[in-house]
Amino acid sequence: MSRNTTLAARTAINASGTGEVFLILLTLSHPTLQEPLRVTSDAVATISREQVFSPFPFELTLPDDAEGSPPTARLSIDNIDRRVVLAIRSLQSAAYILIEIVRASAPDVIEAKFEDFRLTDVSYDSQVVAGNLSLEDFISEPFPAAIFSPGLFPGLF
Repeated sequence: MSRNTTLAARTAINASGTGEVFLILLTLSHPTLQEPLRVTSDAVATISREQVFSPFPFELTLPDDAEGSPPTARLSIDNIDRRVVLAIRSLQSAAYILIEIVRASAPDVIEAKFEDFRLTDVSYDSQVVAGNLSLEDFISEPFPAAIFSPGLFPGLF
């Protein structure tokens, strides 16, 4: 799958050496949270589109672009701050995760975006909070949604 990226990002990616740094911005949200939890892969806070992303060590396995299989990713955040565990514990359903990749020199420009992931199978201990990121599985939905019967669709019969 092709992505629209800026010329500066493509130049940095294709260069044999570059000073450009790419950052991963994560936004954990849920309707019951007062405000989303925003974290960055950088060692210092990142301000992107007037939002502050706090530095949290985390490991993210990004989804692949293979056709025919739903994208899945894995997220592990170091449990260095109680805000993450408290937010996860307070939720009754899966949280939504937005993954954005930006350049450190232009944090307001989104180079790649992965939306609508749900954080499922969450586990945590004193060291790490980990879970799977997956999209809603439309493949298992019944199709068609209704049965064409005389009671439901009398005009067909």
